[in-house]
Amino acid sequence: MSQYMELRKKWPAFIYEGYHIEETEEEIRVRYQFRIPGLSEFAPEWRFPKPSVYSGVRSARTDGEAPYAGGSAGDRERMAADLNGFREDPVFRNMIFSLGMVELVSYWKICCPPTVWVEAGCLNREQIDWWKNLYYNGLGEFFYTNRIQEADPDSFMEIRCRTSKHHEPEGERRTGRKGRPLPPLEGCLIPVGGGKDSVVTMELVKKTGMESMVYVINPRGATIHCSQAGGYGPKRQVMASRTLDQNMLRLNREGYLNGHTPFSAIVAFSSVAAAYLHRLKYVALSNESSANESTVPGSTVNHQYSKSFQFEADFNSYERNYLHSGVYYFSLLRPLSEFQIARYFAGLEQYHQVFRSCNAGSRQDVWCGHCPKCLFVFLILSPFLPQKKLRQMFGADMLNDPSLTGTLEQLVGIQEDKPFECVGSRNEINAAIAITIERMEREGEALPVLLRYYRQSDLFETHAHRDHGYYTYYDKGNLLPDVFEKILRQECLPAEG
Repeated sequence: MSQYMELRKKWPAFIYEGYHIEETEEEIRVRYQFRIPGLSEFAPEWRFPKPSVYSGVRSARTDGEAPYAGGSAGDRERMAADLNGFREDPVFRNMIFSLGMVELVSYWKICCPPTVWVEAGCLNREQIDWWKNLYYNGLGEFFYTNRIQEADPDSFMEIRCRTSKHHEPEGERRTGRKGRPLPPLEGCLIPVGGGKDSVVTMELVKKTGMESMVYVINPRGATIHCSQAGGYGPKRQVMASRTLDQNMLRLNREGYLNGHTPFSAIVAFSSVAAAYLHRLKYVALSNESSANESTVPGSTVNHQYSKSFQFEADFNSYERNYLHSGVYYFSLLRPLSEFQIARYFAGLEQYHQVFRSCNAGSRQDVWCGHCPKCLFVFLILSPFLPQKKLRQMFGADMLNDPSLTGTLEQLVGIQEDKPFECVGSRNEINAAIAITIERMEREGEALPVLLRYYRQSDLFETHAHRDHGYYTYYDKGNLLPDVFEKILRQECLPAEG
C-alpha cells in the first residue's frame, strides 16, 4: 500500500474549524483553526495592514504623501471611522473564510484525508465542486512528484459542511462604523513578487494614469527594492504577512507528504481582500499566456495551474458569484508571451540590479545561478541585452557553465519533462536562444558553452532564421478591461502600418 493510501486510512478527516479576526486601527490579524483529529492542530496567521488616513489613494499625487481627498482634519477622522468595522463586515468575513479554504490545502496535503469537514462557513454544491477542481488541478505537481497514482478527481476528497444553511452576502458593505458610505472602489492593486513580470505590470499601470498601490506577501529584498524603484514608497505599499504553522513544518520533517500547492490562488484571494480593505477596484496580476502550458507533456499537470487563464476565469467568476467584493481580478500580461515581456523589461534599467525571481536564492535575495528559473530568465533576456550586462545582473556566467546542460535540455525540450518552475513555453525559449545565436554570430562574438551545444542540435535548425511571431503575438483569451488593453497594445505591440 502506498504512503498516500496508508495516511488516508489512518487519518480520515480534516476539519476547518474556524477563523478569528482581530482588528486594530493599524491592521487586521486573522488566525485560522485547522485540525487533523488525532494527529495535530494548525493555526496559521495572516496580517493585513489597514489604510492610513494619509495614504493618498484618492489623491492625484503619486508620491504617496498626500492626505485623503479634502485634506481637512474632519475628512481624515471620517476616513478613519469609515475604514473600521471590517471584523463585522459580512463581505470581508466571507473573503477571509474563503482565503482559509485555499490556505487549508497546505495542511491537508500532509496526509490527504478523504473527508474535509468545513465548520467555519457554508458552501453550496457548486462551490464545493469549484474548490475540489482547484485542489485537484492545483495539486497536480504534488501528486506527480509524490508518485500518487491513486488520486482521482472525484474521490480524492469529499467536502462536507456541518450546517446546511447557506449565507449569501448582500453585495458590497455600504456603511462604515458611523453609518456613512464607504469610499468607492477606485484604483489598482498590483501584486509584486520581485521578478520582471510584476515590474512590467507596475510600469504599464502607471501609464493608465490610474492611482495604484503594490501588494506584497512577506516582503523581502527584491519585492521592496522593485517597489521603491517603481516609485511606490511606504504609503503606497500594502505589505501583508503570512505565517505557516510550525506543526506542519515539523510533520514535513518527519516524513509526511509534502510538495507544491497552488500559491497563486492564495495570492488571488488575499489580494482581493487587501484591495477591498484599501478600497481599490482592480487587482492586476502579471501572469502571461505561457502559464497555460502543461509542465508534463500529454497531461494536465501544470506547475503554474493557479497562474493559468483557466484559473483566472474561474476565480473571476467565483468572486462575482460568491465574494461580492466589487473588486475585479485579472492578469494584465495575459495576452503576452514571456518573449514580449522580456523585451519590454530590457528597457527598464532602473530595475535591472534589484529584480529577483530565483526561488532557491530568495532568502538571501540573490540569483543562485544554478537553477532552471535563473537559466530561463537569463536566456529569455539574451536577445535584448548584451551578455556582459546579463553576467553583471545575475552575478554568474551561466551560459558558460556546462553543469547546466541538463537544465537547458529540460527548458528547450530535448528532455521530455519541463522543470517544475515558472518558466516560459518551450517555443519561446527556443526562439530566444536562436535569435541570440544569430545575433552573436552576426556580430562576431564567440558563443558560450551552452549556446555552442544548442547550435549543434536539430533545434537550432528548426527555430533559426524564421519569423517566430512573438513580436506581434496577442492572446485573445484574456479578461483585460478596456483601459488596460489600450495601454498594453500601445506599449507592447508594434505600431500598425
